[in-house]
Amino acid sequence: MYNSRLRQMRFGTFSYFCEMRYFIEFSYKGTNYSGWQRQKNAVSVQQLLDEALTLIIRENIETVGSSRTDTGVHAEQQYAHFDIANEIKDTEQLTYRLNSRLPFDIAVHRIFKVDNTAHSRFDATHRRYEYRIIKRKNPFLSDESHIFHKPLDIEKMNEAAALLLVYKNFESFSKIHTHVNNFLCDITAAGWFEKDGILIFNIKANRFLRGMVRALVGTLLEVGVGKRSIKDFEKIIQAQDRSKAGAQAPAQGLFLVEVGYPEY
Repeated sequence: MYNSRLRQMRFGTFSYFCEMRYFIEFSYKGTNYSGWQRQKNAVSVQQLLDEALTLIIRENIETVGSSRTDTGVHAEQQYAHFDIANEIKDTEQLTYRLNSRLPFDIAVHRIFKVDNTAHSRFDATHRRYEYRIIKRKNPFLSDESHIFHKPLDIEKMNEAAALLLVYKNFESFSKIHTHVNNFLCDITAAGWFEKDGILIFNIKANRFLRGMVRALVGTLLEVGVGKRSIKDFEKIIQAQDRSKAGAQAPAQGLFLVEVGYPEY
């Protein structure tokens, strides 16, 4: 349960549960981690963040993340929430202490109190991802981008990407054997652009399926090299069959760059 550590407070014959909820905004380079979510036999970002919070606050802290990122995937903006019994008197000092405790590739930006009903995952209005590609080997970008040498038809890739705004069901791009209620996503932006020599795929939606962005990129690259047509891409969407789409693009090029919320 997300709120499993509620403290019970008693007044006369009545009792109720009370905890305070905080959001934490942070970023990380995912190269050295098995993703955001805790794993039994590998180190995750969530594990290190929970351990640091628990040590400093001296309560058993279990964070709830806004989005799940896979092994090797990065986050420029990620949120999580956690509950504690006592109010944090100085969130800036806690931010400083966390950054001193966490490894260099995880950075906490701010911590702020929210209403107890606020939820980092369920209240998020959108997520935005970028996938970054370089054309030649670069030792300074090897962990944060995918090298793709073949010439690409960006115009056709953008024509295919525009189709993503027309459809809602993206089962063809979801990992198989994943437990979800449905494969529906409301994509509001999708397209390719180049910046400082890096080819970037930008996509924004209310939610994403597991492996969805990397599968989309892998399939759109096949459109870009002429292996598939724009019509082929549309048929893949319509098929609702993962075996019809292309292979996943490598993890190191994927970034969670933005998570949106209503004003609390």
